Order: sequence, then structure tokens, then C-alpha cells
Amino acid sequence: MPTIRRHVLAAALAASALAALPALAQGDYPAAKPVTVVVSYPPGGDTDAIARLFAEKLGQRIKQSVIIDNRPGAGGAIGNGHVGRAAPDGYTLLFTPNPFTTAPMVMKLSGAASYDVLGGYEAVINTATQPLVLVGNPAALGSAKTLPQLVAAAKAGKSVSYASPGAGSPMHIVGEWLNKAAGVKFSHVPYRGVGPSVNDVVAGHVDTAWVTIGAVRQYLGTGKLIPLAIGDAQRSRLAPEVPTLVELGYKDVVVGAWNGFFAPKGTPAAVVKLLNENLNAILKEPEVVEKLAVFGALPAGGAPDVLARLNQREYAVMGKAIRDLGISAE
Repeated sequence: MPTIRRHVLAAALAASALAALPALAQGDYPAAKPVTVVVSYPPGGDTDAIARLFAEKLGQRIKQSVIIDNRPGAGGAIGNGHVGRAAPDGYTLLFTPNPFTTAPMVMKLSGAASYDVLGGYEAVINTATQPLVLVGNPAALGSAKTLPQLVAAAKAGKSVSYASPGAGSPMHIVGEWLNKAAGVKFSHVPYRGVGPSVNDVVAGHVDTAWVTIGAVRQYLGTGKLIPLAIGDAQRSRLAPEVPTLVELGYKDVVVGAWNGFFAPKGTPAAVVKLLNENLNAILKEPEVVEKLAVFGALPAGGAPDVLARLNQREYAVMGKAIRDLGISAE
């Protein structure tokens, strides 16, 4: 092949390769198109509301539209799987709470709902934590005003029920873990979401409920609900008077809620870095801190590997608990 022709062909191949590179390599991310944030739950819940807060703030910082795409179904697995199969270009992100990690362990997932928890995504940032709280209806609890008193009543023959926002949820896991640790059998009543479970414990249709603090803050201190325990290892500054399960003697029972952003595996490191830096800055805004508190959430933040390690640790610890307790969403 003549030298000139070889040079022309090489130049053409190089141009073709450059054209195929992600937009970031050409210096225009995220200018090419709007960024889509997939939320694997319906509009109106805490996860959706928090996602919209971050989407608005992120759009302002990166000078690009950030759109929420709700894809509910199969306990969040439909949306999670969609993002796992999306192009790794930074234009499709996942905002998710921690059932992202445990859903494949408690559900039989296949097809569009299947995804690789540890190998299918790039961690972007752990945005917030949401302590779990066990609350009770005073009328339903009778003379029991604390968790130790309620456990004693259950051991003496009192029937006690607890609500969760769904089978296989973190609230279900902590409820069954407490049952095992305390040697009792509080009956599990699964609901479709936090809202219905809160409504029924307030109405007295169920005795207690494991929920996020934000969902019940309006009822605490009013006599409608009493807080019994926090699921995290430390007391929450959102409810500092409520003891933890660890303090009450159940030293291994630690379950919390968190949320964060993930991107498809292979998303350029520079894109992940840009998103992480902007979201960390957003988490420091007083307005954002204040709005997160309304949902019972505390800002987290940090480097992407903070979320990656959290996801890995939860996969191991919660995975063992799910297997040991025989928890299933079926």
C-alpha cells in the first residue's frame, strides 16, 4: 500500500475512533443532552422527593437539565436493571435507597429485573442516611411504654404486630432480627410503602411499625405514637432521646437506611468525579440539609468509594442476616 494512502487510512481510522469516544473525552459533558436520573419507585414517596431535590440542584450546577424518570416495579429492581444496562456515558444515573443491595437476595429476579449488585455499577456518592425507628401505638401497647416492657409482655403471652413497608425491606429485616435476638415473635404485617404502614399504626390497626424517622416525626410527642428504639448503631440527632437496639442489649442488631447515586459500569472516571464533586457541594447547602431533615435524612457524602464500600458491606452483612432469618419477599 502506498505511503500516502496508508496515512490517509490511518487518519480516517483515528477520526472514526475519536468520534466514538464518550462525550466527556471531547470536553462537552454534560452539554450533549439532559441527564436522566432513574428512580426505581413511584412519584410521591421519600425516595422520589429526595431525588428531585438533588436533580434540581445538580442541574443548576452543571448547567444542564436533570430529568427524573420513575421506573417502579419488582421492589425497585426494574429501574435498577434498566440503569445497569444503560450506556456508560454519564447521561443515565440511578438514585436508589439501600434495598438496591438486598432486593436480589429476597426476590426471584430474572430478565429486565435482574442486575449485578457488586459488579454492574460505578458508585458515585452516598447522599444521605435515614435512621430506622420502631414506633408503637400507645393504646395498642397498653401498659408497655418501652421496648423492654413490650418484649416482656410478648413473652408473657401478649400478641404484638409490627408493620413494614414491604417484605424484604430493611424494616422487615430489622424486625425479624429483633425477634430472633429478643426471643419473641412480633407478627410481621407487610404494606406497600411507608405511608400505609404509618397510617395503620396511627389508627391502631397494627401495634408497632419500623419506619424512617421522617415518616412519623409529626406524631412523636403528640401522644399518637411513641418511639421505642433506633435501628442504627448510634442514637440519631434527629431523635436523640430514643435508645438504640444496641443500648437495649441487642448488640448485633444494626440496620439503617441510606440512599445514593450509581452509574452504569464503565462510566468514565472523570464523569463520576464531576458528579461526585458537585453532589458533595450540594450536600453542604443549608437548604438541602434542612430539606433532608424533613425526611428524617442526614447528609452523608464523601468519595465514590465510600458508597462502594457501604454497598459491599451491606451485601455481606445483610446477606447473612437474610439467609439466617429466612427472609423472602414471596
